Amino acid sequence: MFQTMFFQLSQSVTTADTTTQSAMNGSIPEIAVRLVFGIILGFCISVAYILSNRKDYSRNLALSIILLPSMVAAIIWLIGSDITRAISLGGIFALIRFRSVPGDSKDIVDVFITMVTGLAVGLGYYGAAVLITVVAIAVMVAFSLSSYGKRKDDERQLRITVPENLDFEGVFDEILSKYADTYTLENIKTTHMGTLFELTYLLKMKDETRTKEMIDELRTRNGNLTILFTKRPPEKLTTVL
Repeated sequence: MFQTMFFQLSQSVTTADTTTQSAMNGSIPEIAVRLVFGIILGFCISVAYILSNRKDYSRNLALSIILLPSMVAAIIWLIGSDITRAISLGGIFALIRFRSVPGDSKDIVDVFITMVTGLAVGLGYYGAAVLITVVAIAVMVAFSLSSYGKRKDDERQLRITVPENLDFEGVFDEILSKYADTYTLENIKTTHMGTLFELTYLLKMKDETRTKEMIDELRTRNGNLTILFTKRPPEKLTTVL
């Protein structure tokens, strides 16, 4: 009984595979057009990504964006309406473990845009694919040229390490108000097994040339422990796919 069922299932899969393969062989020019079209749109999105992230763009991501739409289009073409192939491809992708390191949330959106574009190309909606690409590029470029959401360049981050026996509440206010227009205590954390505290301030200097003077005065109050003065780091988003 089980042998008969297995034989019938094998015959059904073989027949479906042969039919689908014939259909695929007859549409090779069509998939070639979709692949080339996807690469062209991916290249346009990649250029927009580079222009909108000139200082810190990733070359690997720029190259990935070029190929991603055509690959998504190819997957859609391979699956088609064949349930057997859909299950097979789903099983293959289930075996792949995706990881991501901390990255900019904007990069995730750029990847999502390329996937949507590839989906439109794979389904044969070329007009929609072009429209999505044009709108996405226009928004990316417009926001990169505008000041929307940008922090001011004069913002600095100050990290002061203090001993655990120091009452740090307001101990640095006099010095910071002397050298900074504004300052805010953003974070307090313990370090070195709780023997030290690290205070993180966000401030705007009155005069950048007096940074050393400020640090020298701060050292007299934190016991000459570590002081780190840097530009405020960019916001990062950690994702796991």
